[in-house]
Amino acid sequence: MSAHCMLTGARPGFGNSISHSHRRTSRRFDPNVQRKRYWLPSEGRHVRLRLSTKGIKTVDTIGVEAAVTRIRARGVKI
Repeated sequence: MSAHCMLTGARPGFGNSISHSHRRTSRRFDPNVQRKRYWLPSEGRHVRLRLSTKGIKTVDTIGVEAAVTRIRARGVKI
């Protein structure tokens, strides 16, 4: 599963792991992305979205219809 949020656009960040001896190795900071299913009343069907936890809270605030509109405005197919 790709580690990006369909609503907020959160993507992995990159950095270094630093050991006790201060040796640096590359690492990746993935956002907390979950698959969540919502009922979309305007289309009479369920949609499954890949959202970060911040994106899930945003959907709870603005509603699923507005969230799907924002996602489609970003050019993502649902």
